[in-house]
Amino acid sequence: MTELAANLQKFDEYVNSVFQSWDIPGMAVAVVKDGEVVFAKGYGVRELGSDTPVDAETVFAIGSASKAFTAAALAMLVDEGKLKWDDLASKYLPDLRLFDPYVTANLTVRDLVTHRSGLARTDFLWYGQSHARQEILKRVRHIEPASSFRSAFGYQNVLYLAAGEIIPAVTGLSFDEFIHDRFFKPLGMPSSNTSTNDLKSVENQATPHIKVGDTVKVINWRNIDNVAPAGSINSNVTDMANWVKLQLTEGKFNGEQLLSPASLKESHSPQFIIRPDGEFDLIWQVCPDMNFMTYGLGWFVQDYKGRKVVHHGGNIDGMAAHVSLIPSEKVGVVILTNLNAAVLPMVLHFSLFDAILGGGNRDWSDHALKLKATLDQSVKDAGAQQAKSRVRGTQTSLGMDSYTGEYIHPAYDPIQVAFEGEGLVMTAGAGLVGDLTHWHFDTFAVDWRDPVFAGPGDIKQLVTFVLNADGKVAEVKTPLMGDFKRNPAPAAPTAEGLETAASVQAIEEV
Repeated sequence: MTELAANLQKFDEYVNSVFQSWDIPGMAVAVVKDGEVVFAKGYGVRELGSDTPVDAETVFAIGSASKAFTAAALAMLVDEGKLKWDDLASKYLPDLRLFDPYVTANLTVRDLVTHRSGLARTDFLWYGQSHARQEILKRVRHIEPASSFRSAFGYQNVLYLAAGEIIPAVTGLSFDEFIHDRFFKPLGMPSSNTSTNDLKSVENQATPHIKVGDTVKVINWRNIDNVAPAGSINSNVTDMANWVKLQLTEGKFNGEQLLSPASLKESHSPQFIIRPDGEFDLIWQVCPDMNFMTYGLGWFVQDYKGRKVVHHGGNIDGMAAHVSLIPSEKVGVVILTNLNAAVLPMVLHFSLFDAILGGGNRDWSDHALKLKATLDQSVKDAGAQQAKSRVRGTQTSLGMDSYTGEYIHPAYDPIQVAFEGEGLVMTAGAGLVGDLTHWHFDTFAVDWRDPVFAGPGDIKQLVTFVLNADGKVAEVKTPLMGDFKRNPAPAAPTAEGLETAASVQAIEEV
């Protein structure tokens, strides 16, 4: 047995020893080394309560690991001379406008895929909504920036959608068609697709799960076709191993040059720094030996043991994934799971790197479980502090019926507040429905009926109704989408108005 085979066997034993500690129903792992798949295996089951095992052919969602495909698609067009990374985005998407006209005028293709536009996530433009891709991009102009242009890293899915929409603007092919024709087909990825609609004929697929409190529950696949370039690809580790091979062989697969070496080098090169105090601080905490973390083109880029590591995770309802590479060692790893927001895929790729590179003796699972326990406790502490700050014995300023009605925002669908039984219910998009419970004063706690939206159970999501100078409800402030203005009831039509309307109708009929 070679040293590599022995180390991979130890890794397999390690996974089996820690797998149950993470409450993950199923997982699949593939390892590529020197252009060959040296490890491919499934663990656990496709669905909790079943005995159908996961194997290397089981299809999962890869979530935001799809972003590397979108960036690679643009790189192909760069190779073909059809666009440049520093071209203005408006050259290809003339209708794309951001809140700040200066940003609109200076936004480049590179900005779209490096998360430096100044926008925060704005995910509820698409998440749980039924809007088409073009409608989402039309609405982004109403979202105020969270930071100035190119000053901070702000992870963005909507602008990855914009990046993907450059493809049909340049080629006439949809994002989905281009990814299939230019990647899935030549790379031999027959089980991969860009939509949950294509899963109907896939028998060997994992079922999504979410953890609510201490209980793991089955949930439905969520269709995110409306933001596909940011994260809609579904695949298995066998297919994804071929994608990894492409990344490790200077853009060549089975003798065909799909991407130029220059494009691969550019996509794996740091483009924007990520500080250890923001949304991705967790990666810094998981990997305490890391000295820097940046974002490339569709990839995170960091260091580990003196090597450059290129990686991207993915999380979408009930699924978590991680794809990582050490280009200098010609090694790549794909880990796919069927549990929402699972940390284990990120943890295990460090264990695999230790197994392949040698010299590592950290128990990565134990290290991450301790970190998780600390983070879980911090959530509980925050929830306790929130509960402590609640002012008991208060009442709303007005009767409950005064809070019902429609609330509007230029970017989002209206929020509806209505009675259901004796309580108030808030509806904020397709499937986003929450029960309102009085918290204090004019603030209510929202209990979303879909557990995916609920967030940490110890921290309540609070919405606050604001009264105007006349003592009437003027707006509602939400933690997810910002402030929505009360839509006033339409005025009763006057006799003069009815006469005018009748005249207009008569003209139109003519």
